[in-house]
Amino acid sequence: MGDLLQPTHLLIIAVILLVLFGAKRLPELGKGLGEGLKGFKEGIKGGNDPAPSTTQQSAPVAPQPTPAGTEPPKQV
Repeated sequence: MGDLLQPTHLLIIAVILLVLFGAKRLPELGKGLGEGLKGFKEGIKGGNDPAPSTTQQSAPVAPQPTPAGTEPPKQV
């Protein structure tokens, strides 16, 4: 019980993952896991910074046109 992650155990886990998710999904899952770990590490290094520095400001939203035959709501 001392060596939990022996090469044979890792091989069995890999085969089970291949059967469950298929060959096409495994690279996607690995990429998502890697991006998640990268974001977690950046969050740890950033300390208590509430807003990440990579966020982009959103453009102002333009008002939607009113459908024909209806009046826009009156502001009081």
